[in-house]
Amino acid sequence: MKKETIILSVAIAFVVGFVAGAAVGIVYMVKKGETLRPMQAEPSGPVLPQAAEPTEPQGPDPLEAAAKIKALKDILSKDPKNLAAWVELGNLYFDTNQPQEAIEAYQRYLALKPDNADVRTDMGIMYRKLGQFDRAIEEFKKAAQSDTKHLNSRYNIGIVLLHDKQDIKGAIRAWEDYIKVDPSSERAKRLKAQMERMRAMVK
Repeated sequence: MKKETIILSVAIAFVVGFVAGAAVGIVYMVKKGETLRPMQAEPSGPVLPQAAEPTEPQGPDPLEAAAKIKALKDILSKDPKNLAAWVELGNLYFDTNQPQEAIEAYQRYLALKPDNADVRTDMGIMYRKLGQFDRAIEEFKKAAQSDTKHLNSRYNIGIVLLHDKQDIKGAIRAWEDYIKVDPSSERAKRLKAQMERMRAMVK
């Protein structure tokens, strides 16, 4: 069976298998402190159905966000080691769809505190937004290594492998690692069921 056919079949299975629980669907990236966040970047390769994906939440007010960004830059110009300000600035850029700026802010934070798995995962999502899928996976893996129980980094590895790299076997392995850390949650149960369907398709 051709890879394109397999990927399309997997996508259809996602829609069918997760329509009742779309709030925890596979077509999402996970950002720290949130349940699930819709992926922003356009997938490469075969176009996957997005029918089960709800409307993206509206971002912050642009004028308010711009004012906050300016205030944070003023703070950081005087206190460049202010970790809270760097991560808040990165998050504002994240939420206002400015991935390169978000990455730069997160990099400044991580230069001071490299073991923060949440911030590194957010940066990985921004790399995915820019279409830098290998770099996104690299950052997710670093986050997972720095925190042996970090769930979102492990979950997002599978997302990028499946939807951007068209690597079903790699996605299965990533989510097997996720299941080791989170064996019994609702998300884990859905992943287990979906992984069984994926395994059947790549035999």
